[in-house]
Amino acid sequence: MRDKAVALEAEFLTEMLRHAGLGESSTTFGGGIGEQQFASFLRHEQATALAHAGGIGLAETLFKSLEKSNHDH
Repeated sequence: MRDKAVALEAEFLTEMLRHAGLGESSTTFGGGIGEQQFASFLRHEQATALAHAGGIGLAETLFKSLEKSNHDH
């Protein structure tokens, strides 16, 4: 259950990084469609690393809520 909560936080962070402009085309790799396509992979990996390192605490909050919900039923 914790792994799923971390994965969900990673997806949330991926979207937040995308909206923040991380991975926007630049001259780093020369730009172009290839960079645009691979930027999403980079964002996802960075977001996953953030989530595994504790992220913004969303995964832990989700996990505790799910755990409490399972004990209540």
